[in-house]
Amino acid sequence: MVTNVLTYLEETAAKYPDKAAFVDSKKELSFGEMLHKAQAIGSYISMNKRTHMPVVVFMEKSADNIAAFMGVVYSGNFYCPIDTEMPLSRIQVIFNTLNPLAILADKESVRRLEGLEYTGKIVIYEEAVCQKVDDDRLESIRKQMTDTDPVYVLFTSGSTGVPKGVIINHRAVIDFTDWMSDKFHITSRDNFGNQSPFFFDLSIGDVYCTLKMGCTNYIIPKSLFVFPVKLIEYLNEKKINIIFWVPSALCVVANLRALNKIKPVYLDRILFCGEVMPNKQLNVWREALPDAMFVNLYGPCEATDACTYYVVNREFADDASLPIGFPCENTDILVLNEHNVLVEGNEIGELCIRGSGLAMGYYNNPEKTKEAFVQNPLNKAYPEIIYRTGDLVRYNEYGELMYVSRKDFQIKHMGHRIELGEIETAASNIKGIETCACIYDDEKGRIILFYVGKKMEDKEVKAALKAKVPEYMIPNLVVNLGKLPYNANGKIGRKKLKEVYLSGKIEEYRGI
Repeated sequence: MVTNVLTYLEETAAKYPDKAAFVDSKKELSFGEMLHKAQAIGSYISMNKRTHMPVVVFMEKSADNIAAFMGVVYSGNFYCPIDTEMPLSRIQVIFNTLNPLAILADKESVRRLEGLEYTGKIVIYEEAVCQKVDDDRLESIRKQMTDTDPVYVLFTSGSTGVPKGVIINHRAVIDFTDWMSDKFHITSRDNFGNQSPFFFDLSIGDVYCTLKMGCTNYIIPKSLFVFPVKLIEYLNEKKINIIFWVPSALCVVANLRALNKIKPVYLDRILFCGEVMPNKQLNVWREALPDAMFVNLYGPCEATDACTYYVVNREFADDASLPIGFPCENTDILVLNEHNVLVEGNEIGELCIRGSGLAMGYYNNPEKTKEAFVQNPLNKAYPEIIYRTGDLVRYNEYGELMYVSRKDFQIKHMGHRIELGEIETAASNIKGIETCACIYDDEKGRIILFYVGKKMEDKEVKAALKAKVPEYMIPNLVVNLGKLPYNANGKIGRKKLKEVYLSGKIEEYRGI
C-alpha cells in the first residue's frame, strides 16, 4: 500500500535507474539521478530540523523542478511552486500568507527575488544537490510521515485580491494518480508531452503518472505553442503518445489548421482539462486522429486535478456542449439545488465533491476554508466534508454531467481559475482609475475591464497591470466609461454591464 508519493520515485528508480524521466530543452534527468538529487536536497533542507512547513520552489520550468519538489517532500515538508514571472507584489502577498520555511531557487532565478521582503533562508539548488545524503535522517523523517501530510500548496486567484493556497496531501495525489494511470492504460512505454506550468494543478497528472509508471515526460518549450507545425514536429520527434493539456493549447493547433499540414503520428490519448473545450476545435482534432482517445476532464484545484471525466464516444455538432461526464473512481459528485437537496431530472444545481481527492483547505485562511469546505448537508449523522465548487451543472439524457456556468465571478480562462475580483483589486490601484469592474465573455473567451477615471490607452492600463497580476490575468479589452451601472443595493451592476457589452450598446455608457 502506497502512503507517500516518494514511493513512486523510489520504486521506479529501482526498476529503471538509467531511463530518462524528465527532459527539458537543456537537459534530461534519469530516474536514478532524480532520486539522488531529491535525497540530497531533502538532506540539506532537513538540517533546519523543522517539518510540516511550506518550502517555496522558485525556479524556471525544467526537469530540475521535479527533483526540487521531491527533495522538499524528503525533508518532511511540502512544496509550493511559484511562477518566476509573477509580479513581486503578488509574490509578496503569497509569502505573507505562507511564511515559508525556506525558498529553494537556482542561481539564475534567485536574482528575481531582490526587493522581496523576506528574511528567511534561501537554499540554492546547485548547492543543495551536492549535499551528502543523510540516509538515517531521511529514514527518521519518513517514519513520522502519514498519507494525510501535505505534499504541496498551489495558489489560485482570490476574490478579494488575496490568492488562496490550496493544500493537497499524499492520499489525494496517490488516489488521483492510481486512477489516472489505470483508467488510461499508462505504462513505462509511454511518452508524455507536458504543457502545463508546474504551479498549475493540471500538471499533477502527467508528473505523478511519470513518477509512478516510469514514463518519459518531455517538457515542451513554451515557444512551440505559438508555432503549431513546429509543435507537432516536436511531438513526432520525441514520439509523444499521450498529452494532458488545457483546451486553449489544442485550439491554437486547430485554429491555425496545422493538422492539415502534419499529423502527430504517435499520439493516441489526448486528455484536456481546465476550461471548456469547444467542439468546433475538438472536431478538427477528432477528424485528424480518428483512432485516438479524447477525454474531457473537469475539476478544480481543490479536487487535486480532476473529479469527473468523459471519454468522447459519439459525434457532436460544432455548436454543441461537451459533457464533463462521470465521477472519477473513489469520488462522489453531489449536485445540490438552492435548498441543499439533490437535483432531479435536468434541474440545474451546484456541483459539490466528496472523496479522498479533496484538498485539506486553504493555507492560513480559515474563513475561506469554512466557506467552501462544508459539512455534507445530506449527512446529519457524522462529520463529512464536501467541497462546494460554485460551478453550476445539470444531468443530460445520458446521465452525464453538463457544465452550465459559474455561480460567482470566478472564471476559467486559458486553463487558469481566475477571480475577476483580483483583477479589479489590482486595476483599482492604478493611478487615474477611480472605480472598475470586470466581466467575462464566455463565447469569445475574453476578459473585459471597464473603468471610470482618467482616459488612458489600453496598453498603458495593461502595462500597469503587468506589475500586479500574472500575464494570463491581463484583460483582453479595456474600456473607459463615464459611469458604471449600479444595482438598487448600491453594488456595481455587472450583469447589466455584460448585457450592454454583449448587445453592442456599450456606447450608451461611454463618455457620460
